[in-house]
Amino acid sequence: MDQNQFPPENEFNDNESNDNESNEFLARRFESHRSHLRAVAYRMLGSAAEADDAVQEAWFRLNRSDTRQVDNLGGWLTTVVGRVCLDMLRSRRSRAEEPLEPFETHARVADRAATAAPDPEQDALLADSVGAALLVVLETLTPPERLAFVLHDLFAVPYEEVGDIVGRSPVAARQLASRARRRVQGAEVHDADLVRQREVVDAFLVAAREGDFDALVELLDPDVVARTEVGVTTGAAAVAKGASSFRHFAAVARPALIDGRTGLAVFVENRLDRTLTFTFVRDRIAVIDIVTDAGRVAELDVSLVDAG
Repeated sequence: MDQNQFPPENEFNDNESNDNESNEFLARRFESHRSHLRAVAYRMLGSAAEADDAVQEAWFRLNRSDTRQVDNLGGWLTTVVGRVCLDMLRSRRSRAEEPLEPFETHARVADRAATAAPDPEQDALLADSVGAALLVVLETLTPPERLAFVLHDLFAVPYEEVGDIVGRSPVAARQLASRARRRVQGAEVHDADLVRQREVVDAFLVAAREGDFDALVELLDPDVVARTEVGVTTGAAAVAKGASSFRHFAAVARPALIDGRTGLAVFVENRLDRTLTFTFVRDRIAVIDIVTDAGRVAELDVSLVDAG
C-alpha cells in the first residue's frame, strides 16, 4: 500500500493538538458564562441542584453543536438554558411534583449570601439571587409565564428571543411576562398596600435626593434587583450606591403609577425621560425596573399622582 495515501505522523499530531486547543478555548468561554447561567437556572427552577443539571445539559449541547457562526455565545447559552429549564418545569408539573427545595431551603440560601462560603461559584449565584420571597411567588406561575418573567424582567432578554424559546410570538411573550408581573406584585393591590408602597417610594426618593446611603439600604430588600436595558445590579449595598448617580434625576422625579404599578416618572425639559417601577416584598423594595429607552417609555401608561 502506498504510504503516500496517509498524512505524515506530525500532521496527525497537529490535528489532535488543534482539537485540544479548540476544546480548551470552548471550555474557557463556557466557564466565563457559568455563573450567569446558574443564576438564570436557579431563578427558573428554585433549586440549586436542578440549576446545576440545567447548566451541565447546556454544556453537553454546546459540545454537540457547531457554534462557529454564533456571534453572541452568552445569548445562545442563555437560550439553551431557558429551553432546558422550561422542559424541566413542564416535566415537574406533569408529575405534580413540588420543587426540590422547600421555602426553608431558600431562606438558608438567602442567609448564606451574606456570609463567607467555600464555593466561589455558589457565592456568585447566591449574590445574584432575587431572594427567597420572590422565588416562592415564582412557584405560582405557569412554566411559560415564569420563563418570560425571569428572562425578560430580570435578565433583559428581548421578547423576540423569549417567544422563540416558548414557541410563541413576541406579542404573546410580552403578554406572558405581563401576566407574570401582575402575579408577582399581587393580582389585587389594595388601597392600603398602595398607600404603604407610596410611602416607601417617597422615602426612597428623599433618600436618593439627599444621597443618604443608610436610609436607602434600610428601604431595600437585601436581595434587591435594579434592572435597566443595559444590565442588572443586585444587592442592597450596590443598588444604594448606584442610587447616588440618580440624584440629579431624583430632583425632577414625580410620583406616578406606571402601568398601574407604584413608580416614579422623571421629566427632563418637560419631556418624560425615564420611569422607575417598584416591586415590594414585606414593605421593602425588591425589584426596581428602570426604563430609559424612548420607544419603551412611550408605550407605558403613566399617571402622575399627588405627592404624599
